[in-house]
Amino acid sequence: MTDYEMFELGDFTLQQGATLRAAKLAYKTYGTLNTDKSNVIVYPTWYSGQHYDNEWLIGEGMALDPQKYFIIIPNMIGNGLSSSPSNTPAPYNKARFPQVTFYDNVRAQHQLITQVFGIEKIALVVGWSMGAGQTYQWAVSYPEMVERIFPFCGSARTSIHNIVFLEGVKAALTADAAWKGGWYDEPPTTGLRAVGRVYAGWGLSQAFYREQVHLQIGYSSLEDFLVAFWEGFFLKKDANNLLTMLWTWQNGNIGNTPGFDGNFEKALGSIKAKAIVMPAEMDLYFPPEDNEYEVKFMPNAELRVIKSVWGHFAGGGANQADTQFIDENIKELLAS
Repeated sequence: MTDYEMFELGDFTLQQGATLRAAKLAYKTYGTLNTDKSNVIVYPTWYSGQHYDNEWLIGEGMALDPQKYFIIIPNMIGNGLSSSPSNTPAPYNKARFPQVTFYDNVRAQHQLITQVFGIEKIALVVGWSMGAGQTYQWAVSYPEMVERIFPFCGSARTSIHNIVFLEGVKAALTADAAWKGGWYDEPPTTGLRAVGRVYAGWGLSQAFYREQVHLQIGYSSLEDFLVAFWEGFFLKKDANNLLTMLWTWQNGNIGNTPGFDGNFEKALGSIKAKAIVMPAEMDLYFPPEDNEYEVKFMPNAELRVIKSVWGHFAGGGANQADTQFIDENIKELLAS
């Protein structure tokens, strides 16, 4: 039994030119849409995450309170629930699955919320990591619709350094002979375990390991943490799905939205939504400096930094103090 719904996109032509036929967008809603449809929050998913991975930020008394807001979590294309290499029939199955951009994802999400729910205004778009990339894209693609955005631990354009990190992830996965160019029948587990170890040094900060936080959260040694958490995390994922979402991440750039001709700063300047942009101080993928640059060009944005040793995962719901800080700032934005 599934706990989500499926929106049929039909034949969906992507920005890079391919058409996904009978494309699907999985989503879950929380709360009730009010009569004037003014209480909508869109909360996209992140790299490899599915809707239930976002639920830590939803709850009674929190900013994303289902008693007050109608919260929609659309699953990113490629995440295993929406159209993905793992669930698409031939000929666009497995390694032949086409390239998908943030722009494509947000256009699909826009079809969902307008066609299914008749929504014309969004009170807030909020997202972590690749969810933040989609948050920025919402504000650029539909500036008249989006009233507020709260991207955290993510960016409007994937930096060169971030692209290099992802090349390491890709190389670790595809070096496994069992990957077979994407035409595997059995999961390439050696590659998936290697991805976990690559991620372990990037997802969390130097200070996290210096202070041995992994021992404070229930792991008995560093090796136990690497195997039980990091390898275990990626062994549950499909390799081709990971590579599809990796391409989306590497090619993140709101400047590539139609009408901006690659002009990143012009795209930032087009954002009308009131914004709090929230990097984590020790995030190795999305350092605060990248967001500082972005905020300079955004007409109505403020930068606020999460002070945490949890690095990128300060935004992942794993540390209560960071979660509380994020939640309090979202409440402030929603009240403005």
